[in-house]
Amino acid sequence: LLLLLLHLHLHKLKLSTSELHLRSPKAAPSPTTFFEVTRPVPSSNSSCSLLLLQHDFASTYSKPPATASYAPPRCLRRHLRRRSPVRAVLEWSAACRGRQFDRIFGVWLGGVELLRSCTAEPRPAGILWTVRKDVTKYSSLFASPQTLAVYLGNLVDSTYTGIYHVNVSLHFYFDSALAGASSHRRPPAFTSPADLVLPISRNLPLDDGLWFPIQNSTDVQSKHLAIPRNAYRAVVEVYISFHQDDEFWYTNPPDSYISANNFTGVPGNGAFREVTVRLDGEVVGAVWPFTVIYTGGINPLLWRPITGIGSFDLPSYDIEITPFLGKILDGQPHEFGFGVTDALDVWYVDANLHLWLDSQSSYSVGNLIKHEAPDFTPTVVSQFKGPDGKFMTSANRRISSTGWVKSSYGKITTHFFQRLNYENLMVFAANGSSQAVNQTIDSNYGTFTKNPSSVLYSEEVFQTFPLYVYTGNTDQTNDTYSTVVNVSLEFDEKRISGERFGFSFSNLRNLQTAEGNMTVKGNLVTSGIGSTQQVYRYESTDGCYFRNVSSSNYTILFDESEKSCTESASVSSGNFFTEWSTFPARGTYYASEEN
Repeated sequence: LLLLLLHLHLHKLKLSTSELHLRSPKAAPSPTTFFEVTRPVPSSNSSCSLLLLQHDFASTYSKPPATASYAPPRCLRRHLRRRSPVRAVLEWSAACRGRQFDRIFGVWLGGVELLRSCTAEPRPAGILWTVRKDVTKYSSLFASPQTLAVYLGNLVDSTYTGIYHVNVSLHFYFDSALAGASSHRRPPAFTSPADLVLPISRNLPLDDGLWFPIQNSTDVQSKHLAIPRNAYRAVVEVYISFHQDDEFWYTNPPDSYISANNFTGVPGNGAFREVTVRLDGEVVGAVWPFTVIYTGGINPLLWRPITGIGSFDLPSYDIEITPFLGKILDGQPHEFGFGVTDALDVWYVDANLHLWLDSQSSYSVGNLIKHEAPDFTPTVVSQFKGPDGKFMTSANRRISSTGWVKSSYGKITTHFFQRLNYENLMVFAANGSSQAVNQTIDSNYGTFTKNPSSVLYSEEVFQTFPLYVYTGNTDQTNDTYSTVVNVSLEFDEKRISGERFGFSFSNLRNLQTAEGNMTVKGNLVTSGIGSTQQVYRYESTDGCYFRNVSSSNYTILFDESEKSCTESASVSSGNFFTEWSTFPARGTYYASEEN
């Protein structure tokens, strides 16, 4: 019984909803629109659009991705010749009817991942949802023909009947109001889109997504790439999603707890995960990922129609590798790899390599001045009596690298650093039938670039990911049980970046709280209720956005939003650039990193 209760309250079962408990006084006559709360993507009236793919994803699991040929539309070619500012927006729109699990999917163009997302779970009356993502940073891809690939592994049978009907489109916007997006294109360019984006992903053809599946803690997946010799900046953008035994990795107890209680079939390896980014076998950066909860996760009733933070547009993570360019500007293939600490089956990881090229030179030279990525071990403190007790898991990580690159722009020194902190308190009670997880991930990283006379580009980002999850199970009979759930999920980010003659600042607080109960039989939610409230507040030098929305079982209770700024989101650029203008050409950390 303890084994069964533990297995259930860790939510390792995939759940789908039955409509038995969702009948309101009047049956829904039309499809429900699902949405993730985020600020709208800027656009303009001057645009052209291109339908890239129209496809029905039915029995597509372990089948080749759906593909289509992309060619730049005439309206885009005309603006590219004039070097006009362009904003590109990818749009995913989908409909589904029936019953289905949540499904992960990816969209790739030329092997470069543009979107990682999760489907919404349908209902008999049908659902709709749309994801619009600014993909301007991939602009170099859109200038030439490419192959579009979309993988959505779905299964259809007599019980799970939902077929996902999907349109994928690209919209290009041309407007003088967008000129600010390219106002810093004077050489060397740091804030404009990269001149070249290379995929660090698997190649077509294959019967899966283009991501690398990482199945355990020793599994390192990699790809060899040779980069142009005239590169002067390089950033690895990493896409990550976690599934199966590690979908709820932050709830996993250590293996020692499982063996001490003679449990079998319960996911373990503890609650800490790190994705490492490696260059020729050396760790050059790390990702401690945000805990995205998919639309069927923990209690599916919580995510109707407001979905979990990041579920429709999973975040990607940037690792600056410019300090290492001197080691890979030799025209030879080099290995870009990924691993996941303590991973259980399965993590999907791939990346895009963004490269800035010197059009005035055929080659650059460089040298790595210093790199530090010391090993570390998470600390686990436990106190237990039988299946009840608590674990406190903590970890911290420091990575930094400094190097220079010399091109026609002169000798430019770049410093990149990461500071990561992690705490997870996991408490089991009621003879193992309830679990509470209180976790916080703090991330501080930055890139600072200068020549001998001045700072050229600076960016620093502070992120905090608080998470609280409580689950308690009761009324266990055969394959049926009841559970109570409380969730608090938050994504906070402060970002400041710019050059000496211009800067930008943004502050985001995105908080989601949810609670509910449900009765589960097998893999079906047969009755229950779920409610969610979300407050999204974004302030920046480019504008503001606020939204406060609440829902309960498919019904929106209130929805308030505004786009105007109540207070000026500003910061003193003078102090910012003075602080970083004195960092040494050689050495370890900058001044602010020591404070």
